[in-house]
Amino acid sequence: MGRNIKKSIAELIGYTPLLELSQYEKLLGLDAHIIAKLEYFNPNNSVKDRIALAMVEDAENRGLLKKGDTIIETTSGNTGIALAAIAASRGYKFRTYIQDRVSIERTKVIQAFGGEVIKFSQVEPYNRIMEETHGDFIAATRALVDVILSKEKNIFFSYQIENKINPAIHEKSTGPEIWRDTDGDVDILVAAVGTGGTLSGAGAYLRKKKPLIHIVAVQPGPDSVPTDDNPEPDEIAGVHRFSDMPPDRIPHTFNLDILDEAIAVETSEARTAARAVAKSDGILVGTSSGAVLHAATLLARRAENKGKTIVVIFADTGLHYLSTDLFTESVSSV
Repeated sequence: MGRNIKKSIAELIGYTPLLELSQYEKLLGLDAHIIAKLEYFNPNNSVKDRIALAMVEDAENRGLLKKGDTIIETTSGNTGIALAAIAASRGYKFRTYIQDRVSIERTKVIQAFGGEVIKFSQVEPYNRIMEETHGDFIAATRALVDVILSKEKNIFFSYQIENKINPAIHEKSTGPEIWRDTDGDVDILVAAVGTGGTLSGAGAYLRKKKPLIHIVAVQPGPDSVPTDDNPEPDEIAGVHRFSDMPPDRIPHTFNLDILDEAIAVETSEARTAARAVAKSDGILVGTSSGAVLHAATLLARRAENKGKTIVVIFADTGLHYLSTDLFTESVSSV
C-alpha cells in the first residue's frame, strides 16, 4: 500500500492553500495584495476542523473523553459539522445546540454524520436568555452548561468559547502555515470574530515572527446585530460583535490585546463581497468570509497600504449557504 495513503480524516486537516485574489484586485484597481487562506480545503469545508480535532484529541489525552461518551457543542454550524465528523470517525456520539436561523445545509450535514441537532428555540433556558439579551450567545451557552449539561453524565462539552485549545491550535498550525507560505511577507492579517480563536492564535504566532504586523478583527456592523429597535436583523452567521461589550460577553478564547484595529461590516456589504469574488476568481465562500474580504478591501484602498500583503482567513465554503439568498441577488459595487 502506498505510503501517502491516509488512514483518517484527521490527517487531512490543515495545510490549506493561500491564493492571491488577482482578478478581484484587478477588478477593483487595488494596489495591495489580498491573499486568501482557503480554509474550505479542510475535509469538512471550514476552519473549524482544526479546533474540532484539537479539542477532541486534548480531551482524549486528558481522560475527559472516553468510549461511549457523547461530544456536545453549541454552534452556528461549522464547529458542529467538524465535531460531528470527528466524532463519527472516532466512534463517539455527537449532539449540538444550533442557532435557529443558520442555513439548512449545516443541519443536514451534521445529521448525515449521525449527529443530533437541537435548535436553541427548543431549549430552556437557552431560548429565553437569547430573547432577553438579543442573541447573547455567550450568556446563553453558559446558562446551558449550568442548568442542563452540568447534570448529565458521560458527556464531553468541548466548549469552544472557553477552551484554550481553540486559539492554541491556530498558533500551532494556522499561523505557521501563513508564515511559511508567504515566506514571511505578510503585513496585515484579517479574520472575522466568532470565538476569536483563529485571529488570536494565528495572530499570536505572526506577531512573534513580525512584531509590526497589523492585526485586524472583523465584527458585524450596527445594523447587523439585534437591538430593541431591530430584534431580528439579517445577521452574519457565526460572527459576533465585541466592541463596547462587557468582559463577560467576550469569549475567553479571544485575546483583545492582540488587536490593532476592528472593522465593522454590515451583512449586505459581506454578501456583496462574497458574490463579487465568486464571479471574479471562482472562489465560493460564506458570509463571514465576505465580511473579511470587504474589510480587506477597505484596508487595500488606504494609501499607506499600497504594495502591502493582506492575508485574509476565508473560514468556510459558500456551499453551506446555497439555500439562502447569498448568491441569488445581483452583484452591486463593492
